[in-house]
Amino acid sequence: MAPVEQVAFDAEQWEAVRARLRPDPQTGLVAAVAQQWDTGEVLMLAWMDAEALRRTLTTGRATYWSRSRQEYWVKGDTSGHAQHVRSVRLDCDGDAVLLAVDQVGAACHTGERTCFDADLLLDLAGSSS
Repeated sequence: MAPVEQVAFDAEQWEAVRARLRPDPQTGLVAAVAQQWDTGEVLMLAWMDAEALRRTLTTGRATYWSRSRQEYWVKGDTSGHAQHVRSVRLDCDGDAVLLAVDQVGAACHTGERTCFDADLLLDLAGSSS
């Protein structure tokens, strides 16, 4: 997929989204889950404030807030492993967003495709009971 540049998302649309957003009162952040748009594979969990979400909606590039560095980061700007946003959904409580993305390369900072490739904690689907 070709990179998406400058999505048509105007101020009125942003205000409607902003009114529904319910970030954590202490941090000002909402959880942001990135999912591969065509397979449903969960890639990563990151954090956004209102400005990161606005940037994501207007540029079509996943933009997050780094809690450790206290700065915005556009996924892929340094690694080349970009997330081109296909859709964004706000959950029913307004405190989390789901980004359907076209992931280029690894999503995880470890170099793995997904951040959810570590130890499996529970697998009831494989049990016979």
